[in-house]
Amino acid sequence: MAQASARQASGQPGAQENAGLLVRETVYNELHDHEQHRYWRYWVEARGHNGTRIEEQVETADGPVGRVLLRNGQRLDAESEQLEQDKLAELRNSPAEQASKRQAYLEDEERVTRILTLLPDAFIFEDAGTGNGVRHLKYTPNPKYSAHGIEAKVFHQLSGDLWIDTRAKRLRRLEGRLNDNVDFGFGLLGRVNKGGWFRMVRRPVATGEWKMEQLEMHMSGRALLFKSIAHETSEVRSRFEAVPPAMSMEQGLRFLEQSVAEREAAWDTGKISPASLKLERPGGK
Repeated sequence: MAQASARQASGQPGAQENAGLLVRETVYNELHDHEQHRYWRYWVEARGHNGTRIEEQVETADGPVGRVLLRNGQRLDAESEQLEQDKLAELRNSPAEQASKRQAYLEDEERVTRILTLLPDAFIFEDAGTGNGVRHLKYTPNPKYSAHGIEAKVFHQLSGDLWIDTRAKRLRRLEGRLNDNVDFGFGLLGRVNKGGWFRMVRRPVATGEWKMEQLEMHMSGRALLFKSIAHETSEVRSRFEAVPPAMSMEQGLRFLEQSVAEREAAWDTGKISPASLKLERPGGK
């Protein structure tokens, strides 16, 4: 890993490097950033079967806290507004709820680390071109790699495309698709259906720091006793603003509530409109 850092510092263009080595160095940089990231406030637009919602989120040392601001482009009605307030009050007053949210955050962080760690060894990479400082690689499963665990086995069956910023050696975009069913216990214990796909887009928000800008995930299948499983995610994040580092959950909640109150006051006085929160999807998607 020390060699990876040395190569990055040398400023050698990534387009001249072996594709597998570039991926390994990029993963090193992503994991290093993941361990030492700053904290941010941002807005999330999520799409689902019931339309869209825009939520403000604030990162804390115990995970992000968030509050819905708009549904389908409209401010919340009185009932929905009360539900949001009740949700935050329950989080503030329930140690069990706080512990559950903290555990979910830690599990998400560990999952990201595991997936990134698999990337250099689980796939074979081929060049697909370089332009505007971004190197495009195509990847397919490495037949010599032995995946362990359901998560790793599903990830290992993906094929797709990877874009890397060659100067920063950071992950710009990652897309994948399941070309075959992934069975567990010869299909008796579960299956993830072929055709599932995901897209992840990242961008720099400050010097040396990159954040998730878009996440799309569409997977389906069945588990034990034919219980249907589905994972549908469609999110865009934007308007990143730095916040005080390592706030506690309580501090994050106070910060969030103050921010929301200020925004709603601006809406009430006509200084800004709810439409000003509309987020643009990368590439217009």
